[in-house]
Amino acid sequence: MPLHPDLAAMLAKAAGLPPMQTVPVDVIRAADFKRYDIGVPKDDVHSVEDRMITGPGGDIRIRIYRPDDAKGLPLTVFFHGSGFVICSIDTHDAMCRQICNRGHSVVVSVDYRLAPENKFPAGPDDCYVATVWAAAHAHEIGGDPTRLALCGDSAGGCMAAVVAQRARDEDGPPIKAQILLYPVTDHYSVERPSYQERGVGFGLTRDGMMWFWDFYLGDPAHGAHPHASPMRAARFDNLPQTYLITGEYDLLRDEGEDYAAALIRAGVPVTFKRYHDMNHGFLNWVGLVDRSTEAMDALALWMRQTL
Repeated sequence: MPLHPDLAAMLAKAAGLPPMQTVPVDVIRAADFKRYDIGVPKDDVHSVEDRMITGPGGDIRIRIYRPDDAKGLPLTVFFHGSGFVICSIDTHDAMCRQICNRGHSVVVSVDYRLAPENKFPAGPDDCYVATVWAAAHAHEIGGDPTRLALCGDSAGGCMAAVVAQRARDEDGPPIKAQILLYPVTDHYSVERPSYQERGVGFGLTRDGMMWFWDFYLGDPAHGAHPHASPMRAARFDNLPQTYLITGEYDLLRDEGEDYAAALIRAGVPVTFKRYHDMNHGFLNWVGLVDRSTEAMDALALWMRQTL
């Protein structure tokens, strides 16, 4: 199936921009909000509240979305995509609103620390602490700690997978589900075929992903640590039921699908779908690209049925 024409048009429009890895990080971050705020409709939600919670390296900003004022709703902790370096809870505000309303869940979005200022394991440590906080304060914010899900896109999907493993291994809060949206699951030193097939010309590039990883890790050897690369975990059993999607035109396609396969082999219930005309990050375009909207609707239906 060819790349969706709307996505192809977006890529053509951006073709003249300099490669991301040639631009200073502060410049990219300054442009982040504009890059994502290109007319994507933002759902109205019942309430949105920013808070600061205590983290391992200082305060962590979180944003709490509620679909209504009911008590005991499903609770989703969300980790934004970032390449471990860019983006924020602001760039993913529209996505969190969609997940909140359409999935009928309280959403806690986590502004975890980014590299290169805060290298591994700062990000996953923040995400784990925020998940523990969300479970402990679930009733206060209208959520049910027994219906706790983790969700993340791209590097945020990596964070979600790592937090699920840590919650299992460190006697953390019980996680009912994990939602992994075209996730990073392994260091680029294991170069799967999609890195070659989709590494140039489809948005996120091979060189860009390597640039992200090199900023993120203080030592290249850390790429083998399961808290950086959840695909390197010793075991995959006793992890929460999983919803995992990939895009055909995404260089992360194969590592996401390998992670789904590892979960399935370990007996974890997995709902998996590859979107054959989509590239990396396609859920950012809900309301603009029909297939992106279709994918969000399918995700939200799974959430309502599962949680």
